[in-house]
Amino acid sequence: MKFSMKLVLSTMIVLALALGFSGFYFVNYVFETSLDREVGQALDESSILGFAFETAALNVPLKYSVLPDSVVEEIASKLEMGGQSGGRLLRIADEEKNILYTSGGFTADEGMLPQTDQHTKAYRVICEQERYYVHTCVSINALNRILYLETMKDVTEVFTERALGFSLYRKVTLVMLLTGMVVMLVIASLLTKPIRLLTKATRKMAEGDYAYRAKQISRDELGQLTDDFNRMANALEENICKLEEEIEAREEFMGAFAHELKTPLTAIIGYADMLRSHKLDEEKSIMSANYIYTEGKRLEAMSFRLLDIIVAKQEEPQLQEMPVGELFAYLQEMFAEKKEADIRFTHEEAVVRMEANLIKTVLVNLIDNACKASETGSGMNAADSDTALIRADGAGVDMAGAGIEGIVSGETGAGADGTGSDMVGVVEVTGQTVENGYRIAVRDYGIGIPEAEQSKIVKAFYMVDKSRARSKNGAGLGLALCAEILKIHHSELQIESKVGEGSCFSFLLP
Repeated sequence: MKFSMKLVLSTMIVLALALGFSGFYFVNYVFETSLDREVGQALDESSILGFAFETAALNVPLKYSVLPDSVVEEIASKLEMGGQSGGRLLRIADEEKNILYTSGGFTADEGMLPQTDQHTKAYRVICEQERYYVHTCVSINALNRILYLETMKDVTEVFTERALGFSLYRKVTLVMLLTGMVVMLVIASLLTKPIRLLTKATRKMAEGDYAYRAKQISRDELGQLTDDFNRMANALEENICKLEEEIEAREEFMGAFAHELKTPLTAIIGYADMLRSHKLDEEKSIMSANYIYTEGKRLEAMSFRLLDIIVAKQEEPQLQEMPVGELFAYLQEMFAEKKEADIRFTHEEAVVRMEANLIKTVLVNLIDNACKASETGSGMNAADSDTALIRADGAGVDMAGAGIEGIVSGETGAGADGTGSDMVGVVEVTGQTVENGYRIAVRDYGIGIPEAEQSKIVKAFYMVDKSRARSKNGAGLGLALCAEILKIHHSELQIESKVGEGSCFSFLLP
C-alpha cells in the first residue's frame, strides 16, 4: 500500500473515531439534559397534584372525619381531567398501598409503591407499548389519611429526538468522512509529492542516470531531505567519476607499465641471447653487456620509484627542523655539473620542518624535469621525466641510459639526431618566507604544459608526449612520487604553466 493511502486511511480512522465519540457524547448529553428536565417537571407536577389533592380534601364536608374512598376517587377524577391536554395519567393507593383509583391508560406496574414511604419521592423511566414515561410516586396527607399518588408523564419525544439526533449525526459524519477523504487525498498527494520525486530520482540513479536530481518543492523536513539527497547524489556522482577515472588511470597505468617493462626487457633479452648464441669479440661483448646493465638499472630504478610511491603513501615522516641553506647547498652541489640548463639558486635563510631526504627527492625531480623541459627542441614537459632518484639514505641513483632506440642505433645520451644541444635554458630555484610558511619554487622557461594536462601529470606513468618522454628515459613516475611526499608533509604541488612560456612548480613547508 502506498504511503499516501496509509496516510489517508490512518487519518480517516482517527477522524471517524473522533467524530463517533464526540457525536455520541454530544447527542447523549443533549438527551440526558432533556430527560433530566422532563423528570424534574414530572416531579414538580406530581408535587403540585399532591398539593391540589390535599387542598381539595380540605373542602370535604365536616361530617367526614376520615376521607372516604369515594371522595378520593372523585377528587382523583377531577385532577385527571384538569390537565392541559384534557387528562392526566395517575393512580392513587391507600395506606395499605391498595389501588383506589387508576386513570385509563395507566399501565405502569406497582413495583415502585413498596419503595415509597411518607418521607420520600420516587421516580423511574419506563417503556410501555413502545412509548416512554416518567413514572413518579409521592405520598399525600388528606384528612388523617396517608395516600400515595402515582403519575405517568409521556417523554417519548425526548427519546425520539435522541434517535433522530443519532441518525442525523451518522449522516453528517458520513458526509464529513467522505469530504475529509477527498481533502486528505489531495493533501496526501501534495505532502507525498517530494517522496515520489525522491523515488523517481532513486530509480533513475539505480538505472545509471547519476546526473538526475530530485526537484525540491518545499522547505520543510521533506524539502531538507530532498536537498540532502541531491547533495548525496552529487557526492555519489563525484565518487563514481573518481572511481571511473581511477579505473581508467589504473588501466592506463597497467598498459604503460607493461610497455615500459617491454622496452628494456626486449633489449636485455636480445643482447643476452646474442651473448649466449654468438661468439663475439671483446668490444661487442662489452657493448652488449653495457646495454644489458643500462636497461637493468633502468628497470631497477623504475621498481625503486614505484616502491617509493607505495612507501610514501603508507609512512608518516619524522619531521625535523633544518636550515634552508643546507638544502640549497646540497642542490647546488648536486647540479653543479648539469649542462642541460643554467640553474640559478636564490633563497632566504629560514628554518623549516621537513624530512630532508624526501624533500631532496622532490626538488631533484622538479629541477631535473625543468632542465629537460628547457632543452631546445626537447618537446618535453615536467611530467615526462623521472631519471633522478634519491633514496631514503640520500644516495643518488643514476637512471641515465639509452632507450631501445639508442640501443639499436648505438647512441646514448644524445638527441634524436645523435647530437646534443648547444643551447641551454634557464631554471630558477627560489625559496622565500611567506605568511603561512616557506615556499620553494622551481621555474623554467621551456615549452610549458597544456592547461588540460596540468591536473593529470601527477598520476603515475602519465606522460603528455609519451614518445618524447621515452626518448629521455622517463616513465612518468617522478611527479607522482613528489605529490605523495608532499601529501605526507601536509602540502601539495602548485602548478603554474603556459604553453610556450614555461612552468613553475612550487610547494609550501611549515
